Amino acid sequence: MERFESYIVIALFSVNFLISCLIFSGITREQRNPYMDEIFHVPQAQKYCHGKFNEWDPMITTLPGLYLVSVGVIKPVVWLSGLTGNVVCSTAMLRFINLLFNCGNLYLLYLLICKLHHREKTQATPRRVLSALSLSTFPVLYFFNFLYYTDSGSTFFILFTYLMTLYGCHKTSAFLGVCAVLFRQTNIIWVAFCAGTLVAAKMDEAWKAAHTKKRDEKSLTNVPLTFSGVKKVMLFMFTSLGHVKAVLFVAWPYVAVGTGFLAFVVMNDGIVVGDRTSHKACLHFPQLFYFFSFALFFSFPVSLSLSRVRRFLEALKKRPLFFLSLTCIALLLVWKFTYIHSYLLADNRHFPFYVWKRIFQRHELMRFVIVPAYVFAGWSFADSFKLRSLFWNLAFLSCLVAATVPQKLLEFRYFIVPYLMYRLHMPLPSLPRLLLEFLLYTVVNAATLFIFITKTFHWPGSTETQRFMW
Repeated sequence: MERFESYIVIALFSVNFLISCLIFSGITREQRNPYMDEIFHVPQAQKYCHGKFNEWDPMITTLPGLYLVSVGVIKPVVWLSGLTGNVVCSTAMLRFINLLFNCGNLYLLYLLICKLHHREKTQATPRRVLSALSLSTFPVLYFFNFLYYTDSGSTFFILFTYLMTLYGCHKTSAFLGVCAVLFRQTNIIWVAFCAGTLVAAKMDEAWKAAHTKKRDEKSLTNVPLTFSGVKKVMLFMFTSLGHVKAVLFVAWPYVAVGTGFLAFVVMNDGIVVGDRTSHKACLHFPQLFYFFSFALFFSFPVSLSLSRVRRFLEALKKRPLFFLSLTCIALLLVWKFTYIHSYLLADNRHFPFYVWKRIFQRHELMRFVIVPAYVFAGWSFADSFKLRSLFWNLAFLSCLVAATVPQKLLEFRYFIVPYLMYRLHMPLPSLPRLLLEFLLYTVVNAATLFIFITKTFHWPGSTETQRFMW
Protein backbone atom coordinates (compact mmCIF):
# COMPACT_ATOMS: atom_id res chain seq x y z
CA MET A 1 0.00 0.00 0.00
CA GLU A 2 1.41 3.39 -0.95
CA ARG A 3 1.80 6.03 1.76
CA PHE A 4 -0.71 8.38 0.11
CA GLU A 5 -3.28 5.62 -0.09
CA SER A 6 -2.62 4.78 3.57
CA TYR A 7 -3.39 8.35 4.60
CA ILE A 8 -6.64 8.31 2.64
CA VAL A 9 -7.69 5.02 4.19
CA ILE A 10 -6.91 6.16 7.74
CA ALA A 11 -8.70 9.49 7.25
CA LEU A 12 -11.88 7.94 5.82
CA PHE A 13 -11.89 5.17 8.40
CA SER A 14 -11.58 7.74 11.19
CA VAL A 15 -14.45 9.82 9.81
CA ASN A 16 -16.57 6.70 9.41
CA PHE A 17 -15.92 5.69 13.03
CA LEU A 18 -16.72 9.19 14.31
CA ILE A 19 -20.04 9.31 12.44
CA SER A 20 -20.90 5.80 13.63
CA CYS A 21 -20.16 6.83 17.23
CA LEU A 22 -22.52 9.80 16.91
CA ILE A 23 -25.27 7.57 15.52
CA PHE A 24 -24.56 5.01 18.25
CA SER A 25 -24.95 7.70 20.90
CA GLY A 26 -28.30 8.80 19.48
CA ILE A 27 -29.69 5.28 19.25
CA THR A 28 -28.51 4.31 22.73
CA ARG A 29 -30.01 7.49 24.17
CA GLU A 30 -33.39 6.75 22.59
CA GLN A 31 -33.37 2.98 23.24
CA ARG A 32 -31.50 2.38 26.47
CA ASN A 33 -33.03 -0.99 27.28
CA PRO A 34 -32.47 -4.18 25.29
CA TYR A 35 -34.74 -4.38 22.24
CA MET A 36 -35.96 -7.31 20.13
CA ASP A 37 -33.42 -10.17 20.23
CA GLU A 38 -31.27 -8.13 22.61
CA ILE A 39 -33.57 -9.25 25.43
CA PHE A 40 -31.90 -12.66 25.04
CA HIS A 41 -28.36 -11.65 24.05
CA VAL A 42 -27.72 -8.95 26.65
CA PRO A 43 -28.69 -10.97 29.77
CA GLN A 44 -26.71 -13.95 28.48
CA ALA A 45 -23.61 -11.81 27.96
CA GLN A 46 -24.06 -10.31 31.43
CA LYS A 47 -24.13 -13.82 32.90
CA TYR A 48 -20.81 -14.52 31.21
CA CYS A 49 -19.47 -11.22 32.56
CA HIS A 50 -20.26 -12.45 36.07
CA GLY A 51 -18.58 -15.79 35.42
CA LYS A 52 -21.80 -17.80 35.11
CA PHE A 53 -20.71 -19.83 32.09
CA ASN A 54 -22.92 -22.78 32.94
CA GLU A 55 -26.17 -20.81 32.60
CA TRP A 56 -27.82 -20.66 29.17
CA ASP A 57 -31.04 -19.13 27.86
CA PRO A 58 -32.86 -21.88 25.89
CA MET A 59 -34.35 -19.26 23.54
CA ILE A 60 -30.91 -18.46 22.10
CA THR A 61 -30.24 -20.43 18.91
CA THR A 62 -26.57 -19.54 18.24
CA LEU A 63 -23.34 -20.59 19.93
CA PRO A 64 -21.72 -18.25 22.52
CA GLY A 65 -19.08 -16.63 20.29
CA LEU A 66 -20.51 -13.12 20.69
CA TYR A 67 -20.60 -13.35 24.48
CA LEU A 68 -17.10 -14.82 24.77
CA VAL A 69 -15.59 -12.09 22.60
CA SER A 70 -17.54 -9.41 24.49
CA VAL A 71 -16.24 -10.61 27.85
CA GLY A 72 -12.75 -11.00 26.41
CA VAL A 73 -12.76 -7.36 25.28
CA ILE A 74 -14.69 -5.70 28.10
CA LYS A 75 -13.06 -7.37 31.10
CA PRO A 76 -9.48 -6.22 30.32
CA VAL A 77 -10.73 -2.70 29.51
CA VAL A 78 -12.63 -2.57 32.79
CA TRP A 79 -9.61 -3.83 34.70
CA LEU A 80 -7.28 -1.28 33.10
CA SER A 81 -9.66 1.68 33.40
CA GLY A 82 -10.98 0.88 36.87
CA LEU A 83 -14.64 1.08 35.82
CA THR A 84 -17.15 -0.36 38.26
CA GLY A 85 -20.87 -0.63 38.79
CA ASN A 86 -23.51 -0.83 36.09
CA VAL A 87 -21.15 0.37 33.34
CA VAL A 88 -19.52 -3.06 33.17
CA CYS A 89 -21.35 -5.16 30.56
CA SER A 90 -24.19 -2.66 30.35
CA THR A 91 -26.36 -2.69 27.23
CA ALA A 92 -24.45 0.29 25.81
CA MET A 93 -21.06 -1.26 26.53
CA LEU A 94 -22.07 -4.53 24.88
CA ARG A 95 -23.46 -2.74 21.85
CA PHE A 96 -20.20 -0.85 21.47
CA ILE A 97 -18.48 -4.15 20.71
CA ASN A 98 -20.25 -4.16 17.34
CA LEU A 99 -18.86 -0.72 16.53
CA LEU A 100 -15.41 -2.23 16.92
CA PHE A 101 -16.44 -5.05 14.59
CA ASN A 102 -17.66 -2.38 12.16
CA CYS A 103 -14.17 -0.88 12.02
CA GLY A 104 -12.73 -4.32 11.48
CA ASN A 105 -15.22 -5.08 8.70
CA LEU A 106 -14.32 -1.88 6.91
CA TYR A 107 -10.62 -2.71 6.95
CA LEU A 108 -11.18 -6.34 5.96
CA LEU A 109 -13.38 -5.29 3.05
CA TYR A 110 -10.64 -2.95 1.88
CA LEU A 111 -7.99 -5.69 2.08
CA LEU A 112 -10.25 -8.17 0.28
CA ILE A 113 -10.93 -5.69 -2.52
CA CYS A 114 -7.19 -5.03 -2.88
CA LYS A 115 -6.51 -8.76 -3.05
CA LEU A 116 -9.36 -9.69 -5.38
CA HIS A 117 -8.84 -6.74 -7.74
CA HIS A 118 -5.09 -6.30 -7.56
CA ARG A 119 -4.81 -6.11 -11.34
CA GLU A 120 -6.97 -3.01 -11.57
CA LYS A 121 -4.78 -0.08 -12.61
CA THR A 122 -7.04 2.81 -13.66
CA GLN A 123 -7.79 5.05 -10.67
CA ALA A 124 -7.43 1.99 -8.47
CA THR A 125 -6.89 3.74 -5.13
CA PRO A 126 -10.09 5.81 -4.93
CA ARG A 127 -12.16 2.94 -6.34
CA ARG A 128 -10.81 0.46 -3.80
CA VAL A 129 -11.30 2.83 -0.89
CA LEU A 130 -14.77 3.90 -1.94
CA SER A 131 -15.82 0.29 -2.58
CA ALA A 132 -14.76 -0.70 0.93
CA LEU A 133 -16.45 2.32 2.48
CA SER A 134 -19.65 1.69 0.54
CA LEU A 135 -19.82 -2.01 1.44
CA SER A 136 -19.14 -1.28 5.11
CA THR A 137 -22.31 0.84 5.08
CA PHE A 138 -24.38 -1.88 3.42
CA PRO A 139 -27.74 -1.02 5.06
CA VAL A 140 -28.75 -4.37 6.58
CA LEU A 141 -25.30 -4.89 8.11
CA TYR A 142 -24.74 -1.27 9.10
CA PHE A 143 -27.97 -1.04 11.09
CA PHE A 144 -27.00 -3.94 13.36
CA ASN A 145 -23.71 -2.28 14.27
CA PHE A 146 -25.72 -0.27 16.79
CA LEU A 147 -27.50 -3.16 18.50
CA TYR A 148 -26.18 -6.21 20.33
CA TYR A 149 -26.73 -8.77 17.58
CA THR A 150 -24.40 -11.42 16.15
CA ASP A 151 -24.32 -10.05 12.58
CA SER A 152 -21.34 -7.69 12.79
CA GLY A 153 -19.09 -10.20 14.54
CA SER A 154 -20.26 -13.05 12.34
CA THR A 155 -19.48 -11.05 9.20
CA PHE A 156 -16.10 -9.97 10.60
CA PHE A 157 -14.88 -13.51 11.15
CA ILE A 158 -16.16 -14.77 7.79
CA LEU A 159 -14.41 -11.93 5.95
CA PHE A 160 -11.25 -12.55 7.98
CA THR A 161 -11.46 -16.28 7.21
CA TYR A 162 -11.76 -15.66 3.48
CA LEU A 163 -8.93 -13.10 3.48
CA MET A 164 -6.57 -15.62 5.10
CA THR A 165 -7.64 -18.21 2.50
CA LEU A 166 -6.72 -15.81 -0.30
CA TYR A 167 -3.31 -15.26 1.29
CA GLY A 168 -2.76 -19.01 1.64
CA CYS A 169 -2.79 -19.03 5.46
CA HIS A 170 -5.09 -22.03 5.67
CA LYS A 171 -4.49 -22.99 9.30
CA THR A 172 -5.22 -19.45 10.44
CA SER A 173 -8.23 -19.34 8.13
CA ALA A 174 -9.59 -22.58 9.60
CA PHE A 175 -9.18 -21.23 13.16
CA LEU A 176 -11.01 -18.04 12.22
CA GLY A 177 -13.68 -20.22 10.59
CA VAL A 178 -14.25 -21.89 13.96
CA CYS A 179 -14.70 -18.43 15.50
CA ALA A 180 -17.22 -17.59 12.78
CA VAL A 181 -19.17 -20.78 13.49
CA LEU A 182 -19.23 -19.87 17.20
CA PHE A 183 -21.08 -16.70 16.18
CA ARG A 184 -23.51 -18.45 13.81
CA GLN A 185 -23.59 -22.14 12.94
CA THR A 186 -24.54 -21.58 9.29
CA ASN A 187 -21.15 -19.91 8.77
CA ILE A 188 -19.80 -23.40 8.25
CA ILE A 189 -21.13 -22.99 4.71
CA TRP A 190 -18.74 -20.11 4.04
CA VAL A 191 -15.86 -22.01 5.60
CA ALA A 192 -16.70 -24.71 3.05
CA PHE A 193 -16.69 -21.99 0.35
CA CYS A 194 -13.13 -21.08 1.32
CA ALA A 195 -12.13 -24.71 0.85
CA GLY A 196 -14.18 -24.82 -2.36
CA THR A 197 -12.17 -21.96 -3.86
CA LEU A 198 -9.02 -24.01 -3.41
CA VAL A 199 -10.58 -26.98 -5.18
CA ALA A 200 -11.88 -24.68 -7.93
CA ALA A 201 -8.45 -23.13 -8.45
CA LYS A 202 -6.81 -26.54 -8.70
CA MET A 203 -9.44 -27.79 -11.12
CA ASP A 204 -9.00 -24.62 -13.22
CA GLU A 205 -5.28 -25.29 -13.47
CA ALA A 206 -5.87 -28.91 -14.47
CA TRP A 207 -8.49 -27.85 -17.05
CA LYS A 208 -6.22 -25.27 -18.60
CA ALA A 209 -3.33 -27.73 -18.74
CA ALA A 210 -5.56 -30.31 -20.45
CA HIS A 211 -7.17 -27.93 -22.97
CA THR A 212 -4.36 -25.59 -23.99
CA LYS A 213 -1.25 -26.44 -25.98
CA LYS A 214 0.66 -23.31 -25.05
CA ARG A 215 1.32 -22.77 -21.38
CA ASP A 216 1.75 -19.01 -21.54
CA GLU A 217 -0.71 -16.91 -19.55
CA LYS A 218 -2.54 -15.52 -22.59
CA SER A 219 -3.54 -18.96 -23.80
CA LEU A 220 -5.17 -20.02 -20.55
CA THR A 221 -8.94 -19.74 -20.77
CA ASN A 222 -11.66 -20.15 -18.16
CA VAL A 223 -14.17 -22.96 -18.25
CA PRO A 224 -17.25 -21.73 -20.17
CA LEU A 225 -20.39 -21.21 -18.10
CA THR A 226 -22.70 -23.10 -20.49
CA PHE A 227 -24.51 -26.45 -20.66
CA SER A 228 -21.78 -27.82 -22.92
CA GLY A 229 -19.26 -26.55 -20.40
CA VAL A 230 -21.11 -28.37 -17.63
CA LYS A 231 -20.97 -31.65 -19.60
CA LYS A 232 -17.26 -31.27 -20.20
CA VAL A 233 -16.68 -30.42 -16.57
CA MET A 234 -18.61 -33.43 -15.28
CA LEU A 235 -16.54 -35.77 -17.45
CA PHE A 236 -13.38 -33.94 -16.50
CA MET A 237 -14.09 -34.19 -12.76
CA PHE A 238 -14.54 -37.96 -12.97
CA THR A 239 -11.11 -38.26 -14.60
CA SER A 240 -9.36 -35.74 -12.34
CA LEU A 241 -9.86 -37.12 -8.85
CA GLY A 242 -6.12 -37.03 -8.36
CA HIS A 243 -6.16 -33.23 -8.51
CA VAL A 244 -8.90 -33.09 -5.89
CA LYS A 245 -6.85 -35.33 -3.62
CA ALA A 246 -3.88 -33.01 -4.04
CA VAL A 247 -5.87 -29.94 -3.02
CA LEU A 248 -7.41 -31.78 -0.07
CA PHE A 249 -3.89 -32.25 1.21
CA VAL A 250 -3.61 -28.45 1.34
CA ALA A 251 -7.17 -27.92 2.57
CA TRP A 252 -6.99 -30.37 5.48
CA PRO A 253 -7.54 -27.61 8.11
CA TYR A 254 -10.97 -26.89 6.58
CA VAL A 255 -11.72 -30.62 6.50
CA ALA A 256 -10.87 -30.75 10.21
CA VAL A 257 -13.28 -27.89 10.92
CA GLY A 258 -16.00 -29.60 8.88
CA THR A 259 -15.43 -32.89 10.72
CA GLY A 260 -15.65 -31.13 14.06
CA PHE A 261 -18.84 -29.42 13.00
CA LEU A 262 -20.40 -32.73 11.97
CA ALA A 263 -19.48 -34.13 15.38
CA PHE A 264 -21.20 -31.15 17.00
CA VAL A 265 -24.36 -31.69 14.91
CA VAL A 266 -24.47 -35.35 15.91
CA MET A 267 -23.92 -34.63 19.61
CA ASN A 268 -26.37 -31.71 19.59
CA ASP A 269 -28.89 -33.67 17.49
CA GLY A 270 -29.14 -30.73 15.09
CA ILE A 271 -27.57 -27.39 14.17
CA VAL A 272 -29.76 -25.13 16.31
CA VAL A 273 -28.80 -24.78 19.98
CA GLY A 274 -32.17 -23.62 21.36
CA ASP A 275 -35.76 -22.82 20.33
CA ARG A 276 -35.77 -25.57 17.71
CA THR A 277 -39.51 -25.46 17.12
CA SER A 278 -39.19 -22.05 15.42
CA HIS A 279 -36.04 -22.84 13.46
CA LYS A 280 -36.68 -25.95 11.43
CA ALA A 281 -34.94 -26.46 8.10
CA CYS A 282 -36.98 -26.97 4.92
CA LEU A 283 -36.57 -26.81 1.14
CA HIS A 284 -37.64 -23.19 0.70
CA PHE A 285 -36.40 -22.69 -2.87
CA PRO A 286 -38.05 -19.26 -3.34
CA GLN A 287 -35.54 -17.95 -0.78
CA LEU A 288 -33.04 -18.07 -3.62
CA PHE A 289 -35.36 -15.89 -5.73
CA TYR A 290 -35.80 -13.46 -2.84
CA PHE A 291 -32.03 -13.19 -2.53
CA PHE A 292 -31.57 -12.54 -6.26
CA SER A 293 -34.14 -9.74 -6.05
CA PHE A 294 -32.50 -8.39 -2.88
CA ALA A 295 -29.08 -8.44 -4.56
CA LEU A 296 -30.40 -6.73 -7.69
CA PHE A 297 -31.94 -3.91 -5.67
CA PHE A 298 -28.88 -3.14 -3.55
CA SER A 299 -26.37 -3.58 -6.36
CA PHE A 300 -28.23 -1.88 -9.21
CA PRO A 301 -26.02 1.26 -9.12
CA VAL A 302 -22.98 -0.88 -9.93
CA SER A 303 -24.49 -3.85 -11.77
CA LEU A 304 -27.45 -2.63 -13.83
CA SER A 305 -26.93 -0.84 -17.13
CA LEU A 306 -28.57 -0.44 -20.51
CA SER A 307 -25.97 -2.71 -22.07
CA ARG A 308 -26.79 -5.46 -19.58
CA VAL A 309 -30.52 -5.10 -20.25
CA ARG A 310 -29.82 -5.30 -23.99
CA ARG A 311 -27.72 -8.43 -23.47
CA PHE A 312 -30.57 -9.99 -21.54
CA LEU A 313 -33.07 -9.19 -24.30
CA GLU A 314 -30.68 -10.59 -26.92
CA ALA A 315 -30.22 -13.77 -24.87
CA LEU A 316 -34.00 -13.98 -24.57
CA LYS A 317 -34.34 -13.85 -28.36
CA LYS A 318 -31.55 -16.34 -29.03
CA ARG A 319 -32.58 -18.91 -26.41
CA PRO A 320 -36.33 -18.53 -25.79
CA LEU A 321 -36.81 -22.21 -24.87
CA PHE A 322 -34.06 -22.00 -22.26
CA PHE A 323 -35.64 -18.99 -20.54
CA LEU A 324 -39.12 -20.48 -20.88
CA SER A 325 -37.85 -23.61 -19.14
CA LEU A 326 -36.28 -21.51 -16.39
CA THR A 327 -39.56 -19.64 -15.91
CA CYS A 328 -41.56 -22.88 -15.71
CA ILE A 329 -39.15 -24.34 -13.17
CA ALA A 330 -39.32 -21.15 -11.10
CA LEU A 331 -43.14 -21.20 -11.22
CA LEU A 332 -43.12 -24.81 -10.04
CA LEU A 333 -40.74 -24.05 -7.18
CA VAL A 334 -42.80 -21.05 -6.10
CA TRP A 335 -45.98 -23.11 -6.25
CA LYS A 336 -44.74 -26.17 -4.36
CA PHE A 337 -42.01 -24.86 -2.10
CA THR A 338 -43.17 -21.50 -0.73
CA TYR A 339 -43.24 -21.51 3.07
CA ILE A 340 -44.54 -18.73 5.29
CA HIS A 341 -43.06 -18.62 8.78
CA SER A 342 -45.37 -17.59 11.60
CA TYR A 343 -42.86 -14.90 12.66
CA LEU A 344 -43.15 -13.25 9.23
CA LEU A 345 -46.90 -12.77 9.61
CA ALA A 346 -46.97 -11.98 13.33
CA ASP A 347 -44.19 -9.45 13.90
CA ASN A 348 -44.95 -6.06 12.36
CA ARG A 349 -41.70 -4.54 13.62
CA HIS A 350 -39.62 -6.06 10.81
CA PHE A 351 -39.44 -4.70 7.26
CA PRO A 352 -39.97 -8.17 5.69
CA PHE A 353 -43.45 -8.13 7.25
CA TYR A 354 -44.38 -5.13 5.09
CA VAL A 355 -42.65 -6.49 1.99
CA TRP A 356 -44.75 -9.62 2.29
CA LYS A 357 -47.92 -7.73 3.11
CA ARG A 358 -47.61 -5.07 0.37
CA ILE A 359 -46.41 -7.39 -2.41
CA PHE A 360 -47.15 -11.05 -1.83
CA GLN A 361 -50.40 -10.70 0.10
CA ARG A 362 -51.87 -8.19 -2.35
CA HIS A 363 -53.23 -11.10 -4.38
CA GLU A 364 -52.73 -14.86 -4.23
CA LEU A 365 -51.36 -14.85 -7.79
CA MET A 366 -48.82 -12.12 -7.06
CA ARG A 367 -46.08 -14.57 -6.15
CA PHE A 368 -46.39 -16.07 -9.65
CA VAL A 369 -46.68 -12.75 -11.49
CA ILE A 370 -43.23 -11.60 -10.36
CA VAL A 371 -41.45 -14.81 -11.43
CA PRO A 372 -40.16 -13.15 -14.65
CA ALA A 373 -38.51 -10.55 -12.43
CA TYR A 374 -36.84 -13.40 -10.54
CA VAL A 375 -35.53 -14.79 -13.83
CA PHE A 376 -34.01 -11.45 -14.79
CA ALA A 377 -32.53 -10.96 -11.31
CA GLY A 378 -31.01 -14.44 -11.43
CA TRP A 379 -29.61 -13.89 -14.92
CA SER A 380 -28.13 -10.54 -13.86
CA PHE A 381 -26.58 -12.22 -10.83
CA ALA A 382 -24.97 -14.91 -13.00
CA ASP A 383 -23.88 -12.37 -15.61
CA SER A 384 -21.79 -10.60 -12.98
CA PHE A 385 -19.66 -13.74 -12.71
CA LYS A 386 -19.35 -14.52 -16.42
CA LEU A 387 -15.60 -13.93 -16.33
CA ARG A 388 -15.10 -16.49 -13.57
CA SER A 389 -14.65 -20.19 -14.19
CA LEU A 390 -17.43 -22.70 -13.95
CA PHE A 391 -15.64 -24.43 -11.07
CA TRP A 392 -15.66 -21.22 -9.01
CA ASN A 393 -19.29 -20.55 -9.96
CA LEU A 394 -20.27 -24.06 -8.89
CA ALA A 395 -18.57 -23.60 -5.52
CA PHE A 396 -20.23 -20.24 -4.91
CA LEU A 397 -23.69 -21.26 -6.12
CA SER A 398 -23.61 -24.43 -4.01
CA CYS A 399 -22.83 -22.40 -0.89
CA LEU A 400 -25.44 -19.79 -1.78
CA VAL A 401 -28.13 -22.47 -2.10
CA ALA A 402 -27.04 -24.07 1.18
CA ALA A 403 -27.11 -20.70 2.96
CA THR A 404 -30.56 -19.59 1.75
CA VAL A 405 -32.82 -22.49 0.73
CA PRO A 406 -33.05 -24.30 4.12
CA GLN A 407 -34.25 -21.10 5.84
CA LYS A 408 -38.00 -21.05 6.35
CA LEU A 409 -38.11 -17.46 7.63
CA LEU A 410 -37.67 -14.58 5.18
CA GLU A 411 -35.06 -12.56 7.08
CA PHE A 412 -32.85 -10.02 5.33
CA ARG A 413 -30.07 -10.56 7.87
CA TYR A 414 -29.48 -14.01 6.38
CA PHE A 415 -28.53 -12.33 3.10
CA ILE A 416 -25.67 -10.21 4.49
CA VAL A 417 -22.72 -12.55 3.91
CA PRO A 418 -23.98 -13.94 0.56
CA TYR A 419 -24.50 -10.40 -0.71
CA LEU A 420 -21.07 -9.18 0.39
CA MET A 421 -19.44 -12.19 -1.26
CA TYR A 422 -21.39 -11.45 -4.44
CA ARG A 423 -20.49 -7.77 -4.43
CA LEU A 424 -16.81 -8.35 -3.58
CA HIS A 425 -16.34 -10.62 -6.59
CA MET A 426 -18.01 -8.33 -9.09
CA PRO A 427 -15.65 -6.39 -11.38
CA LEU A 428 -14.51 -3.22 -9.64
CA PRO A 429 -17.06 -0.53 -10.63
CA SER A 430 -16.24 2.95 -11.93
CA LEU A 431 -16.12 5.93 -9.56
CA PRO A 432 -19.48 7.43 -10.64
CA ARG A 433 -21.20 4.09 -10.08
CA LEU A 434 -19.53 3.68 -6.69
CA LEU A 435 -20.63 7.15 -5.67
CA LEU A 436 -24.19 6.28 -6.70
CA GLU A 437 -24.03 3.05 -4.69
CA PHE A 438 -22.72 4.90 -1.63
CA LEU A 439 -25.48 7.49 -2.03
CA LEU A 440 -28.12 4.74 -2.20
CA TYR A 441 -26.78 3.09 0.94
CA THR A 442 -26.56 6.41 2.75
CA VAL A 443 -30.18 7.28 1.91
CA VAL A 444 -31.44 3.85 2.97
CA ASN A 445 -29.41 3.99 6.19
CA ALA A 446 -30.63 7.48 7.01
CA ALA A 447 -34.25 6.49 6.39
CA THR A 448 -33.91 3.27 8.39
CA LEU A 449 -32.29 4.95 11.39
CA PHE A 450 -34.75 7.86 11.27
CA ILE A 451 -37.70 5.46 11.27
CA PHE A 452 -36.20 3.40 14.08
CA ILE A 453 -35.62 6.41 16.31
CA THR A 454 -38.71 8.54 15.61
CA LYS A 455 -41.53 6.34 14.29
CA THR A 456 -42.39 4.45 17.45
CA PHE A 457 -45.68 2.72 18.20
CA HIS A 458 -47.37 0.54 20.83
CA TRP A 459 -49.05 -2.81 20.61
CA PRO A 460 -52.58 -3.08 22.05
CA GLY A 461 -52.42 -4.02 25.71
CA SER A 462 -48.70 -3.23 26.02
CA THR A 463 -46.90 -0.15 27.33
CA GLU A 464 -43.56 -1.03 25.75
CA THR A 465 -42.37 1.17 22.90
CA GLN A 466 -41.99 -0.69 19.61
CA ARG A 467 -39.75 0.33 16.72
CA PHE A 468 -39.40 -0.62 13.04
CA MET A 469 -36.17 -2.32 11.95
CA TRP A 470 -34.65 -4.72 9.45
